[in-house]
Amino acid sequence: MRRYAYAIPYWLWIGLFVIAPIILIVYYSFFDMEGHFSLVNYETFFTPVYLRMTFNSFWYAFLITAISLLIAYPTAYLLTKTKHKQLWLLLIILPTWVNLLLKAYAFLGLFGTYGAINALFEAIGIGTKQLLFTDFSFVFVSVYIFIPFMILPIFNALEKLNPSLMDAARDLGASEWTTFRRVIFPLTLDGVKAGCQAVFIPSLSLFMLTRLIAGNRVITLGTAVEQHFLVTQNWGMGATIAVFLMIAMASIMALTGNKKWGVRQ
Repeated sequence: MRRYAYAIPYWLWIGLFVIAPIILIVYYSFFDMEGHFSLVNYETFFTPVYLRMTFNSFWYAFLITAISLLIAYPTAYLLTKTKHKQLWLLLIILPTWVNLLLKAYAFLGLFGTYGAINALFEAIGIGTKQLLFTDFSFVFVSVYIFIPFMILPIFNALEKLNPSLMDAARDLGASEWTTFRRVIFPLTLDGVKAGCQAVFIPSLSLFMLTRLIAGNRVITLGTAVEQHFLVTQNWGMGATIAVFLMIAMASIMALTGNKKWGVRQ
């Protein structure tokens, strides 16, 4: 009985701050701006405007995740080989302690017309370039912000990998590339999946960076949710978009669920 009593605070927390908000979002999605029960929000979501917005959200989330993975995997692998790996890991984690808004404003200064990057371009003769309010700046800053969350699970997976498996592959005549492709990568796939979840899911609903860094050139579902709740006051449409985002995120988590296999416990 005491064991169940210890679980009460947990279930209260889940009920109040997870289940109740989800129920409220689903509830509001069935009401139009006049407060009448309607399916108009769901009909509106399947119009070309919102479908295009959905495609943009998934496309930019995919780009951010793919670039983060391409950088994070070699970085995590090199970290496992370095002498002071915990120190380097701490330096990678440190930027996550800084507020997201502060990091965004820092890049506004760096990428601005009179910022440090353009000053460097002027010094080497390239000239001033429009860096802010572009797709490049949005993806670059997003990758910078999310990449620690890709590195950490991959690093942990590589650390748990049994070294004797690589030794056995080499003894059997496998090249470095074959060892990576047939042994290392498959056995660290759980870390890759966890990292992709940690990057792709929040990237789907980005809205602050689309406004500050991309100058609203990049319009995603996260931007639409913010606009409907704070500007147009169309809470029903905002809630409907949030429902589809939750479904997409739950589907991604289900598809990339982790299974522990072939690693040293």
